[in-house]
Amino acid sequence: MDNNHKLLVRTVDVSELLPQQPPFVMVDSLLSFDNDTTVCGYCVPEDGVFTDNGQLCAAGLVENVAQTCAARLGFYNKYVLNRPVQLGFIGAIRNFCVARLPRVGQQLVTTIHVEENVMGMTLASAKVECEGETVATTEIKIALIETVVKE
Repeated sequence: MDNNHKLLVRTVDVSELLPQQPPFVMVDSLLSFDNDTTVCGYCVPEDGVFTDNGQLCAAGLVENVAQTCAARLGFYNKYVLNRPVQLGFIGAIRNFCVARLPRVGQQLVTTIHVEENVMGMTLASAKVECEGETVATTEIKIALIETVVKE
């Protein structure tokens, strides 16, 4: 990735990259983007869709990973290819492991590493960290469809 994209990551509004709308948005910021790896941040809200008993539930961790992938694909389409943001969906989740559930107010840092891109499918490994501790890992397959969500 060139320096222009590095600077852009710092200023991009992540909501422009996602097809999801509040209250279903599970990433707050795009922290980094390069050829293979994307990192997003998310602060667990008290009134979140996936917040229960003061914690983000496991389904919220999966959705956070999926939306980190969506932010990656949205950034790539919009700022690298100069194309509209496309709609995608989860094709598969494998080897999902939760060490602990993050609490309300804690900041998540989610890193995805693209393992393979084939025929509109992206296979990525993911790690969700909270306060420097790995709280979840998984492999995710995301499928893109040609539907344009945001110009």
